[in-house]
Amino acid sequence: MAKIHRATVTQADLNYVGSITIDQDLLDAAGMVPFQYVNITNRSNGVFWRTYIMAGERGNGDICLNGPPARHFQPGDEIIILAEVWLEPSEMKNLNPVVVFVDKANRVTEVKRHSAIPHGTSR
Repeated sequence: MAKIHRATVTQADLNYVGSITIDQDLLDAAGMVPFQYVNITNRSNGVFWRTYIMAGERGNGDICLNGPPARHFQPGDEIIILAEVWLEPSEMKNLNPVVVFVDKANRVTEVKRHSAIPHGTSR
């Protein structure tokens, strides 16, 4: 489970087949992989969208919404990308979510890893 927090949309391509293209450096930092489903929330207009990841060129900071979501996500919009993971309840104890913070150019500024188990609770 991972989140890329407050990324900036760099491109919206209505004529592409679909998906979100994300810079490979951001995918690596978050532990996300191509074709994984993600939920995207647009802080600029409140739109929520679900699609799959396509890997973008490493190091260019691109976040591109392709196909139908290009109607709802425009360059300059600030978004949150939430990777989906399906787990059995017993697997929750081993979950270590990752939050990737980025600057306005979509460069990683900080990576935080969290335990799913509240502090003071044994595994």
